[in-house]
This record gives sequence, C-alpha cells and structure tokens, in this order.
Amino acid sequence: MDDKGMAALCDAHAVDLKLKGFKVYEIETGASRVPAYRRKDFYKVCILNAKSTIHYADRSINLEGSSLFFANPHIPYAAELHSEKQTGYACLFTETFLKANERSQSLQESPLFKIGGNPAFSLNTEQAAFANTIFKKMLEEQSTDYLYKNDLIRNYINLLIHEAMKMQPADNFIKHKNASSRTTSLFLELLERQFPIESADRPLKLKTAQDFAQNLSVHVNHLNRSVREITGKPTTAHIADRIISEAKALLQHTDWSTAEIAYALGFEYPTYFNNYFKRITGTIPKALRAKAV
Repeated sequence: MDDKGMAALCDAHAVDLKLKGFKVYEIETGASRVPAYRRKDFYKVCILNAKSTIHYADRSINLEGSSLFFANPHIPYAAELHSEKQTGYACLFTETFLKANERSQSLQESPLFKIGGNPAFSLNTEQAAFANTIFKKMLEEQSTDYLYKNDLIRNYINLLIHEAMKMQPADNFIKHKNASSRTTSLFLELLERQFPIESADRPLKLKTAQDFAQNLSVHVNHLNRSVREITGKPTTAHIADRIISEAKALLQHTDWSTAEIAYALGFEYPTYFNNYFKRITGTIPKALRAKAV
C-alpha cells in the first residue's frame, strides 16, 4: 500500500472514530518511503512487527521485532519501514472516549503520552503474545452488540497502557515534589494496605503515628509534619478516620461481636474500642449496629 492509500485508510478510520470514539484494525503494509509528518486528532496504540524507525517530534526511535507504540495527537510522527512487510494491530481513540467514566487521569499527563515521554517499547515473546491477545479481543469486541462493549474496550486499552507503564524506568513516572510529599504518599499507602480486615484473627499492627514512623524508618515528628503539610490533617486524624470507617463496615456487614471487632482493630479491650468509637462518632458501636438491622 502506498502513501496515498495509507492516508486514505487513516482518513476513513478517522471518520469512524468520530462516530464511536474508537477504532481497532489490523495492520498489514508493505515498504514505502518515509511518509510526511501528519498531526491527527486522536490517540493511537499499536503493536508493530517489523524493523522500522519512528520519527517522533525531534527524535527518531529504531524498532525491531515486536514493539508497542503510543501516538499522541499533540506530537507529529512518521514511520519509516525497513522490512518488506509490517504486520500488527492498532487502536485509535479519543480522550473523550477513554475518559467517559471520569476515572482516568488526563492522557496528556500519562508517562506514555506526555510530551517528552517514551512512546515506544520493545516486547519480548511473552509481552508480545499478551499484547496481541488484547488487540484481538478488542477487534472481536468491536463488531459485537454487547451493551457495555465500550467499557470493555476502555479496560483493554488501559491494560495496554499499564503493561507499558510497568516497563517504564521508575524515574519516568511522576515525581514527588518534595520529601514531605513522598513521606505522606508512603504513609497513606501503608495505612490503606491494612484494610479491609477479613479475619478477626489478624488484628491491626500499625495503629499509631509512632508505629507508622518506625515502619517507614522516619522520625515521628517528620512524619507528622509532612502529613499535615501535604494534607492539612494530622497523622492521627487519618488513622482514626480509617479505623472508624472500617469499624462501621464491620458493624454493618458482619456478624462479628463488638469484642471481635475491637480486637481486629487493635484494641486490647472492648471498652477501649467503645470509648474510642463514641469519642469520634458521638455514638456507641451497638447503636450503629442496631440501625443497620
């Protein structure tokens, strides 16, 4: 297929894209001269099986074998094919399509699509097999009448994005602005990792700011100062909020006794738990459980 044919094919896909928000198709092209740079109004993820050079903004990336490539509508690019034939799959989509559920961060802020980010990845045999399977599933799903196929395809696209993000060097991801931000992020992650509680036999191990500081190998004053600086709330408030939230869930959705819940949440005696719960919520655990019945 020559350059005019490729341009016509892209234009046809672009029309379909405006109607649905996405388009998946199989790639099979022959060698051609370097096409002109073109800016497009959609994002593109593709798996390419060939030896080629991607001219991306002001740099060129040499690819060989199986590669995953992410194109950004804000950055012009062109592909120069060095093999007799190129095969693979491509998925075009708009940012509106992928963000329909409003759960994803802006694509432009993703390490893969961000200007200056890394848009191409060489795949080993296992990675290539996984990516090909995802593209085949998207291609099959595209023609079905399944009511929620858009959601399914969004999930497939996000799978490809996250697989590539796992290949990114750690320093390519969003960096914390300062030490306080990093400490706070680690604290909140460690706090959340203790929940949900699934067994009364495994009580909480980290219950105080000192417990978290020791686990994170920082001084408790540094932890408290960092958390308050970044979140505006003291460390103890975050811990209390999460413990009370879990306590309410256990009271409403399990048949555990108050004593069992108290122990699971790290309280030595039920009376300590009752007093703690009442001090923060203004009511006692039994009253909350009575309302849930």
